[in-house]
Amino acid sequence: MSFYTSLNGMKNAQTSLGVIAHNISNSETYGFKRSRTEFSEIVAGSALTNPRMIQGIGASVESITQNFALGPVEQTGSALDLAITGDGFFTTRSAVDGTTLYTRAGSFSMSDTGHITDSAGNRLQVFPVDANGQVTGNGISDAQVPAVNAAGSEFAGVTITETGLVQASYADGSVEPIGAVALASFISPNGLKKVGSANWESTGLSGAASYGSPGSGAYGSLLSGALERSNVDIAEELVGLITAQRNFQANAKAIDTATQISQTVINLRS
Repeated sequence: MSFYTSLNGMKNAQTSLGVIAHNISNSETYGFKRSRTEFSEIVAGSALTNPRMIQGIGASVESITQNFALGPVEQTGSALDLAITGDGFFTTRSAVDGTTLYTRAGSFSMSDTGHITDSAGNRLQVFPVDANGQVTGNGISDAQVPAVNAAGSEFAGVTITETGLVQASYADGSVEPIGAVALASFISPNGLKKVGSANWESTGLSGAASYGSPGSGAYGSLLSGALERSNVDIAEELVGLITAQRNFQANAKAIDTATQISQTVINLRS
């Protein structure tokens, strides 16, 4: 029994090492959120077992929990670099298959079609607005800046306010509202599914996304010209790395000790 208990402990330590290694390797990934491994005790006993004689049979990985704490904010100066100074996620949609993704990495740029996209070409989602910049509906759509305005003047630049209003400026000096950035929130963010590139997808565990404007309710404001860095604390991860390594070594030593005891018993019988 001790062989399997210790072997299970080694596998758990290996899982913990993998999670920590993943955190450390993404310490420079914008919008990345660290994870931690949580374990639970395993016991076995029937209705007739004396509760004072129940012996534990090891531990199992209960969950790998994501930590959505705010990471450090780095100033970049680019108008389309956005950081959320609170809760919420940017919403993007793939132009290829229509997949909806959620992210904290706000590094956006203009595409050749005038869409505001991330590095993978996923399009930022916004609420519709009127000529005064007021939100006029709850539906979201791709953020797209016209190359020329109604007067025929060419596009000159784009800015995004702390309340998420996307404004395009043109060569004739006019400024036109394009939309308002839609932030998403979830009743259980830990239920979001990682899909890579600091993106998540909603699941049955996270619940459906609720959309709102930056700076309203529980949604954080936007900071233009800045990006949110990874929330990984290298010092904390290195301590966890040492602990996981010691746990692995201790379980390996327990297996070695059980082997020696078994060998001693076999020698006694012979």
